Amino acid sequence: MAVSERKLYTMKLRGKALELGRRTLVMGILNITPDSFSDGGRFADYERALARAFELISAGADILDVGGESTRPGSAPVPLAVELERVIPIIRAVHESSDIPISVDTNKSEVALQSLAAGADIINDISSLLFDPGMARVAAESGAPVILMHMLGTPRTMQVNPVYESVISEIIAFLEERMKFAVQNGIERSQIIVDPGIGFGKTVTHNLNIIRNLDSFSCMDRPILLAASRKRFIGKVLGRPECERELGTAVVNAFGVAAGAHILRVHDVAFHRGAVDLAEAVRSGCFFES
Repeated sequence: MAVSERKLYTMKLRGKALELGRRTLVMGILNITPDSFSDGGRFADYERALARAFELISAGADILDVGGESTRPGSAPVPLAVELERVIPIIRAVHESSDIPISVDTNKSEVALQSLAAGADIINDISSLLFDPGMARVAAESGAPVILMHMLGTPRTMQVNPVYESVISEIIAFLEERMKFAVQNGIERSQIIVDPGIGFGKTVTHNLNIIRNLDSFSCMDRPILLAASRKRFIGKVLGRPECERELGTAVVNAFGVAAGAHILRVHDVAFHRGAVDLAEAVRSGCFFES
């Protein structure tokens, strides 16, 4: 398997730095929602969500991604007050007990603002600053790193016959345009992470080609996040339900490590921590026994 270059970057967090590129980092997903596609309802109340957060941290997560709104295909937005009620107490509690970098998965500027105040470090916006005009200002004034993701349409419409002339080049063009917008609105380019948006307005073939050509996104000279965990295209290829897609996810993530991905977003950190560590050893071609 060919191994692509993985550039080194440093994200500035409040009072600390996050190094990207020395190894692929694992981002643990915490969905505090009743309707997420994979684990909806399992961690929808405070006690179970908090326990899950510390379970992900203990399993070896490098970053914790907290979200209070499902963005599965066909989903509708939730009210601001509901999203805030879901995520703010968890972010505050984790921040008070752990130094793990926390990402808030939201496209609402007020959720991002209050999450940063509660202890979050990173804004993960699936809309790439498109859905809420205030998001760019919150990101710029806070100085927080921002994850910009490609999506065709909205979660409600994105899987209705997605069509591209050239999926890779169109995603790159979109992300370059959104980075230009971000910089024009005061966000430092050095604080941007890009996500090609696996499953967000893509067919199975689109997703497979994005993963096969993931190293193409290095032309943007920004860290790359790959978020393929348990997604529908894996189920389509393997004929597996959501609960049986960890092996398929691991195969995709191994390709991601080889292609130079900086962050892998996963549901089952314990499973994928080991898979990523082994993929890293294969990537480097060496292992130093203790």
